[in-house]
This record gives sequence, structure tokens and C-alpha cells, in this order.
Amino acid sequence: QVQLVESGGGLVQPGGSLRLSCAATGSIFSIDGMGWYRQAPGKERERVARITRDGSTNYVDSVKGRFTISRDNAKNTVYLQMNSLKPEDTAVYYCQMILKTDSRRFYSNYWGQGTQVTVSS
Repeated sequence: QVQLVESGGGLVQPGGSLRLSCAATGSIFSIDGMGWYRQAPGKERERVARITRDGSTNYVDSVKGRFTISRDNAKNTVYLQMNSLKPEDTAVYYCQMILKTDSRRFYSNYWGQGTQVTVSS
């Protein structure tokens, strides 16, 4: 059974930095795209950043120049480096991976459990 385990959230002051990690565990054959989403109270979940298998990235406009997504394929892990954090970045952050568990299966969407990021003085 595949699980995505997140870590790295917490409380940080405006202007500070955090690094989120998400590792996929279990029976994994191949991972395609990876991404980070966030959901603030009373708002819909939005995609923050994504990275393709070959390392191409894209970001929501509000985090461009401040956040960096990266991946380590050998560790089945995706990261989100968040710098110059703002109060409006406060949300629960979820990692997402598109993967398959063996060669005969189709790719499916998997989610992490979510980690709280709070930016406040």
C-alpha cells in the first residue's frame, strides 16, 4: 500500500523560510508528476507548484520567485522550499504524486495527509 508522508510544516514569522518534504513509501513502480497544493480556511484547494518527471516546473503566480519545488527520484521524494513567507501563505499544504504500483497498472493520483503552515508574527 502506498503512502505519502509529509513533514516540515510549522509556525514561522513573515519573511521566514520553511522546507516541506513528502516521501512516497510502499510498492512503487514509477512516479510521473509531483506537486504541492494548499488549502486555506474557507477557500478551495489550489495547486501551488508542480514538477514533471524530467524536472520541468511551474508555479502559481502568487509564489513565483519565492517557492521552489524539487524532486529526488531515487528517494521517491518531493520538496517545497518556501522563502519570504507571507501571512497569506498560511494554509494546509498537501503533496500529490501520480504513480503506479506495478507495470500492469495505470497511473493513479495519491495525496499526502497534509501539513499546517502558519505565517504569523
